[in-house]
Amino acid sequence: MADNRDLVKRQFGLNAERYVSSTDHSKGESLDRMLELVDPERDWRVLDIATGGGHTALAFAPRVREVVASDLTQEMLDAAERFIRGKGVSNVRFTEADACSLPFQDAEFDLVTCRVAPHHFPDCARFVREMARVLKPNRIAAVIDNLVPEDRPTADYINDFEKFRDPSHVRAYTAPEWLQFFRAAGFQIEATEMFRKARGFEAWAGLQTVSEPVKAELKRRLETAPPGAAEALAPEWREGKLFFYLTEILVVGRRPPARR
Repeated sequence: MADNRDLVKRQFGLNAERYVSSTDHSKGESLDRMLELVDPERDWRVLDIATGGGHTALAFAPRVREVVASDLTQEMLDAAERFIRGKGVSNVRFTEADACSLPFQDAEFDLVTCRVAPHHFPDCARFVREMARVLKPNRIAAVIDNLVPEDRPTADYINDFEKFRDPSHVRAYTAPEWLQFFRAAGFQIEATEMFRKARGFEAWAGLQTVSEPVKAELKRRLETAPPGAAEALAPEWREGKLFFYLTEILVVGRRPPARR
């Protein structure tokens, strides 16, 4: 799988402020559910990987002692810091970090989160192993990301559709693949839930400031998708505006307690 770190930095560096202001990223049923399932304790230290606009870090900050918001892209971190500091929050610190090679000690955090980012990572299995490494024993990792169906042609169509908009997209995974990543890293699975999320086509395309020809091709692919992809993406027009659906998966895993 290609290493796309420089491409990720370029894409998100150019569009950092758009992700901070994106309503699709700032809230949602899956984020609310992550908070409910994790139910963090007040003295916890939290690592939010690929923090993007900082929305997950901001959601956890009032509930814990400290959040470390990390991201590969410095421009993204700068935008997230301005956003969070503007909310009067002071217990979040910001650090540049590669999700697949975290610059933290073993067993440093009580909770590790990552939301709607792993489809950009060059090695998702390694990312999950890194989460396990920096977690204390008997503590929790929680991941939300886009999900594709298990049917391979359908999954490939949706991934190609995403990558045509955003070249830094590597791959969205299936539910069995996510469970395998977590189990292979030694996690005990505590919860797995899925969510359907409506996306306005114009807002979705605008996050990456695509050209008009690219936008036209994306719209064509959405409206002429083969049956499996059409069922998954479910494009529809509402009052003259095009919408479609993405599916998200939430996986919560616990690192086993230390052996005595």
